[in-house]
Amino acid sequence: MTDKKLIGVDLGGTTAKFAILTADGEIQQRWSIDTNILDDGSHIIPDIIDSLKDHMKLYNMDASDFLGIGMGSPGTVDLEQGTVIGAYNLNWKTLQFPKRDIEAATGIPFAIDNDVNVAALGEQWKGAGDKSKNVTLVALGTGIGGGIVADGLLLHGTAGSAGEIGHVTVDPNGYLCTCGKKGCLETVASATGVVRVARDMAEEFAGDSQLKQILDNGDEISSKIVFDCAKSGDKLALMIVDKVCYYLGLALGNLGNMLNPEYILIGGGVSAAGDFLLTRVQSYFEQFTFPNVRNTTHIRLATLGNTAGVIGAASLALK
Repeated sequence: MTDKKLIGVDLGGTTAKFAILTADGEIQQRWSIDTNILDDGSHIIPDIIDSLKDHMKLYNMDASDFLGIGMGSPGTVDLEQGTVIGAYNLNWKTLQFPKRDIEAATGIPFAIDNDVNVAALGEQWKGAGDKSKNVTLVALGTGIGGGIVADGLLLHGTAGSAGEIGHVTVDPNGYLCTCGKKGCLETVASATGVVRVARDMAEEFAGDSQLKQILDNGDEISSKIVFDCAKSGDKLALMIVDKVCYYLGLALGNLGNMLNPEYILIGGGVSAAGDFLLTRVQSYFEQFTFPNVRNTTHIRLATLGNTAGVIGAASLALK
């Protein structure tokens, strides 16, 4: 294995995370900077370039020490051109040219992909995916994203939308999604979706419940509060969690029946609920899969947390 290093960049709406890694994926240095989305996000790429240059200088390294830079970004990514458009949490409404600009400034080869795709690569390479050639990551955050590695290859689809499990329909008459259609998984099982389900179910619930009391008082709740209440035996919270896990199990069952990955990994903020979430999703998954898939596709919690993005992004540089 070469002694040249990799750089991984995980670009998010709040922070950009960086790591320098060995060619076999071990992180040696990590740092982050705030993402400045002002002025249509025009500061983001220059800030990334400055940070890369500063840290290369700090560690006494130059372009010849690196195999490449890989980056994960929100939005629609053109892999060939190395461009991004429509990353609204970055204020990027027009076409951006990270590959062109970062390569020109650093002299290091650059590759880019969607942020959830690179997180899937990270988990597959160094996390709960155990280097399996068939791994699907489902990231439960403010929204729901997915990344699919099938037969060793990351799936992109004809327009980059492969793996958008957040927009799988789980309730045709359900809530309106930001995408414009009804009943997307994202509307009921993301962090914001769990809160929405909780508010609606609380209105119809007549029994004794701490969670209902919090909502009736007009206090803010989060998906964490819902799961914490459920763990303490709150009857309403348990009903909400059961409904959310039903929808998740249905979507993951369909995913399993279609792709038969070795592992479906659940990551993102909502996955912090841990085995309490996993065991319930698992039982619905078994209900919605046929025997061969039920016996060969395993649901697990993702393990890399915040480092999945930089590790997966760095792996792009190997390709």
